[in-house]
Formats: sequence, C-alpha cells, structure tokens
Amino acid sequence: MEFKEVIRSRYSCKKYSSRQVEPDKLNAILEAGRLAPTAKNLQEQRIYVLQSEEALAKIDKATPCRYGAPTVLVVAYDRNNVFTYPGGKKDSGAEDATIVATHMILAAADEGVDSCWLNFLDPEAVAKDLGLPENEEILMLMDLGYAAECSGPLPNHGNRKPLAETVFYL
Repeated sequence: MEFKEVIRSRYSCKKYSSRQVEPDKLNAILEAGRLAPTAKNLQEQRIYVLQSEEALAKIDKATPCRYGAPTVLVVAYDRNNVFTYPGGKKDSGAEDATIVATHMILAAADEGVDSCWLNFLDPEAVAKDLGLPENEEILMLMDLGYAAECSGPLPNHGNRKPLAETVFYL
C-alpha cells in the first residue's frame, strides 16, 4: 500500500473479530518497531506480545478498551536506559517508545491489520499485574487484529482541520 493511503485509511478499530494476526504479519509489525529511531540509538523500548487467554484477561481487567482484539502489544521502555536532555527535566523514554509505537501502528495498517492505541488504564497496575521489571514504564497498549464485520471508522474520521488552523509559520 502507498504510504499516503496508509495514513489516510488507518483508523482506531473499536471492535475486532476473533481472527488471529498471522505470525509473518506480526513479525513485520514488530520489525517496524525495531527499526524505529531512538535517541542516541539506545533502543530502550520493550514490546510485550500478549495473546494467551490469561494475559488478555489481565488486560480486560485493567481496561474496557481491548475491544476483543486477539493480540495486545504492551509498549514500554527501560527507564535506566534513556537519554536525559539538557536541563535534566526530560528524557527520551516516552518519546522513543511513542516513535516505536507509531511505526508499528502504521506497519500494521500496511499489513492490513487493524489497531488501536490504548491509554485508558493505570500503567503501574498493569506492569505489576504482568510482572514487568520495576525499571520499565508502560507507555501504552496496542490492540492488534482484524476488524469485525460491523466495525469501521467513526463517522467523523475523515474530518480534518485545514493546515492553516494547525500549522503556523514564525
């Protein structure tokens, strides 16, 4: 698929079929995350693939937003392996994990796999429930799967403000 079509057609899927993402497509999505740039190439991202009933039940307990997706990616980063920016108030962890997640979301769309970025959760509680290391911080969860037949983008999906309302030249 052409990149312009990927970014035009991709939407946050809110209802999934039970069809599992094929291993080759899942690997292509994960590879896109691996190739994403990170500050100083520290590659502090940690991606956890959840597909078992037990793991998905933990996600269902943490958020109502799995929407039946058969795969959930937990996108986290290692707080001990980040670049601290001048001034010492910001570091690259959340920024780099966001770049990784965005690469994976767009790769999923390119593979014909639907996705949804999830933040409606307590990341510390999820990390504890999944047994993640204490030095890792969850940025987000990502539903992956195939849209159910009655699913689709919201009616206002294609509505976008003109560039003049969101871009300013100084």
